[in-house]
Amino acid sequence: MGSAGAFVTPLLLVLVVVNGGVALNQDGLYLLEAKRALTVPTAALADWDPRDATPCNWTGVSCDGGAGGAVTAISIQGVNLAGSFPEAFCRLPRLASINLYSNYIGPNLTSAAVARCKALRRLDLSMNALVGPLPDALAELPELVYLNLESNNFSGPIPESFGRFKKLESLSLVYNLLDGHVPAFFGGVSTLRELNLSYNPFAPGPVPAELGNLNALRVLWLAGCNLVGSIPASLGKLRNLTDLDLSTNALTGSIPTEVTGLTSVVQIELYNNSLTGPIPRGFGKLAELRGIDFAMNRFDGAIPDDLFEAPKLESVHLYANSLTGHVPESVARAASLSELRLFANRLNGTLPADLGKVTPLVCIDLSDNSITGKIPPSICDRGELEELLMLDNMLSGRLPDGLGRCRRLRRVRLSNNRLDGDVPAAVWGLPHISLLELNNNQLTGEISPVISGAANLSKLVLSNNRLNGSIPPEIGLASKLYEFSADGNMLSGPLPGSLGGLTELGRLVLQNNLLTGQLLQGIQSWKKLSELNLANNGFTGPIPAELGDLPVLNYLDLSGNRLTGEVPMQLENLKLNQFNVSNNQLSGPLPPQYATEGYRSSFLGNPGLCGDIARLCANSQRGSRFHSGFVWMMRSIFIFAAVVLVAGIAWFYWKYRSFNNAKLSSDHSKWTLKSFHKLSFSEYEILDCLDEDNVIGSGASGKVYKAVLSNGEVVAVKKLWGLKKDVGNGGEASTADNSFEAEVKTLGKIRHKNIVKLWCSCTHDDCKLLVYEYMPNGSLGDVLHSSKAGLLDWLTRYKIALDAAEGLSYLHHDCVPAIVHRDVKSNNILLDAEFGARVADFGVAKVVEATLRDPKSMSVIAGSCGYIAPEYAYTLRVNEKSDIYSFGVVLLELVTGRLPVDPEFGEKDLVKWVCSTIDQKGVEHVLDSKLDMIFKEEINRVLNIGLLCTSSLPINRPAMRRVVKMLQEARAEARQRLEKDGKLSPYYREDASDRGSSV
Repeated sequence: MGSAGAFVTPLLLVLVVVNGGVALNQDGLYLLEAKRALTVPTAALADWDPRDATPCNWTGVSCDGGAGGAVTAISIQGVNLAGSFPEAFCRLPRLASINLYSNYIGPNLTSAAVARCKALRRLDLSMNALVGPLPDALAELPELVYLNLESNNFSGPIPESFGRFKKLESLSLVYNLLDGHVPAFFGGVSTLRELNLSYNPFAPGPVPAELGNLNALRVLWLAGCNLVGSIPASLGKLRNLTDLDLSTNALTGSIPTEVTGLTSVVQIELYNNSLTGPIPRGFGKLAELRGIDFAMNRFDGAIPDDLFEAPKLESVHLYANSLTGHVPESVARAASLSELRLFANRLNGTLPADLGKVTPLVCIDLSDNSITGKIPPSICDRGELEELLMLDNMLSGRLPDGLGRCRRLRRVRLSNNRLDGDVPAAVWGLPHISLLELNNNQLTGEISPVISGAANLSKLVLSNNRLNGSIPPEIGLASKLYEFSADGNMLSGPLPGSLGGLTELGRLVLQNNLLTGQLLQGIQSWKKLSELNLANNGFTGPIPAELGDLPVLNYLDLSGNRLTGEVPMQLENLKLNQFNVSNNQLSGPLPPQYATEGYRSSFLGNPGLCGDIARLCANSQRGSRFHSGFVWMMRSIFIFAAVVLVAGIAWFYWKYRSFNNAKLSSDHSKWTLKSFHKLSFSEYEILDCLDEDNVIGSGASGKVYKAVLSNGEVVAVKKLWGLKKDVGNGGEASTADNSFEAEVKTLGKIRHKNIVKLWCSCTHDDCKLLVYEYMPNGSLGDVLHSSKAGLLDWLTRYKIALDAAEGLSYLHHDCVPAIVHRDVKSNNILLDAEFGARVADFGVAKVVEATLRDPKSMSVIAGSCGYIAPEYAYTLRVNEKSDIYSFGVVLLELVTGRLPVDPEFGEKDLVKWVCSTIDQKGVEHVLDSKLDMIFKEEINRVLNIGLLCTSSLPINRPAMRRVVKMLQEARAEARQRLEKDGKLSPYYREDASDRGSSV
């Protein structure tokens, strides 16, 4: 109906009659107008039927119950509505509540759109796609009580008009892009009961002291607001305050004692600041206090004795400070305390002897302190304990027998202490325990057969104790066991055959024990085993050939045993990063894959193996030297002829090439090849193809050659630039070294159809080569942004998008630990002969687990211009959300055909250009004109997915697994719509929509 709808005469509206003379009332007509202004999924709002008399039974619509059926509330949540906020809603004269949570409303919310909602009391537009400044007109709505705009992309300062709300009680602007300072004028909105401004990139500024004037305030959340300075004492005047959250800022100074006067407070969160000094006394007198989180600050001194006297106190987080002294005796009298986390401090002394007798502890973490003495025997008397974490202390004595009665225990971590004695038998069989970590103590005794009852045990770490006896066969009943590490003990006897049936087993580490007998046969169930270490035991007999059938095994150490027989040829099926069978009694020839210098150390100490280890591949090396000499002679003749025929600059060019090729080809025996798949070629064939005439690309990390091998196979070889520094003298490893290690560690263990295959690596001194499968159509960027773009119709582009999404989803969700690519771009998406896509170039990839342990590992900018997520502006941390942003840019490239940065955009990049162009001219002005618009609906859906992935706020970006699903849904819904309209393209019919497994 558009803007003209306001001028339609009442008579005309009354005469809108459908099906038998039933007329929809005025409120219903306004709602239909609003629906037409939005993009609505087919299944959503299907019951908004114009044949009804009133809209009161429509989905998401509430009425006042009167005869006229006046609409009072609209609640349409999470149905993927898209488009601007419908002004027609505000024509409903009695509309008091609008809830459009979790849709795609956007991009703008203007003052004009909301100014007429005079009766509105509640407005919830959280988790949408709104951008731009906050509308001033919101503060002019006279009845507005509740306003929730969180998880959008509003930017700019909070307008001064927001200090003039008349009745506002709750305001939430969390997770936007607001700047300026946290405004002091909120101190004048006397009706406020809840103020939540958390997680906005405000300019550094103080906590406004004026907020202490809000006598009615119950909730004050200012987490992640870039606050600096001290906590104002005026906050102590907020006698009605129940929740105070100033966490994740840069606050300094001490906690003002006035804060202990917050008599109604339930929760205080000050974690992740730079607060100092001792924790003040007085919190124990707060009658309603349930939770305190002062973690990750610089507090020192002792924990106040009265802290645990607060009668309702349930949770105390003081970890990662510099607290000293004992754990107060009063903690044992805290009748409500369920969670106590004091790890990473400097606490010492012994624990209260009766801790746990009265306290209903669920989780206790005292790790990384200097606590001595015994674990209190009453620690689990209340029977609620689920997590017992006391690693890295100086605890001694036996494990309490009471732990065996702790039936809810899920995680026990007591490593790196001085515990001794036998482990209580019942502990082995706790029904819910998933992690039992007792390594690096002085524990004795045997692993009890009651371990059969540990139905949820996933990780059993017993390394470096004094455990003895045999491994019980009942361990095979712990069906979820992923890791069994018991190295450095005195375990004896054979391995129980039941181990071979553990289908979830990923790590089996039993080196440095007294185990005997033959290695297990019947291990076909070990489909997830990646590490097997049985070194330095007394195993005899042959190496089982079936080890070669384990699909993901990449660490195998059987050294230091008494194994006999030959090295099975089946081991060539493995892609091993670590392989060691040295110091056994093996004999016979080696499998050809391992008969190279690169594996010399893997076979030492086996006198009967291949005669003499020093001559592992003597014959092949002689052949190699002959081949190398012949090749060098022919190339020398060629170079000499070139020198004679070409003068000047050409002479220098050929001279350089002869030197370069000589360096690569000479002394082939010194090259080390590490394969990750079964190879049908040798490193010598690869070296012979590294000719400048075969160069097909060059980038920041190296030069890429096309190598056509003697068997007709084609591979791509990347030669990394040699920028090596003197690491031994304090220099850092070179870019080439880092890139090489990242590629090998990442691609060496990945098996996925949408990630480029790394065949092998070759190294010699400072020269490093990576050999990949060859992708004949090059990169997506090269094709899309060249004269070849016509080859990429929409169906091909969609296929490329889905292939790349599935590859990234595998990295993020199926790799353990997850992998962040860090340089997703169209030039790193390669295309095979049928334009299937592979994600490539992992030179800056990072394992997420490693980055969590060492945040500095992400402190270097990685990525390419136009693809880098905007959070780099205020942090150098990179996670999966950064990859998702970059992939969103790739989707926009596919839809628009535009480069990520273009002089035509001015100071904008592709993301900003798309958003502004859609806003000003409409979506049709950003779509690639080369695309067939029969697919317009599907193209638009992919465009929306790209915009969602490139949200400025990381929390708004969907996970890659969700992106894959959305892309599949976009195709399915578009097909369904075209089929319904009788316009289904024959190309769609031929397209294989039902894609197989990604792995």
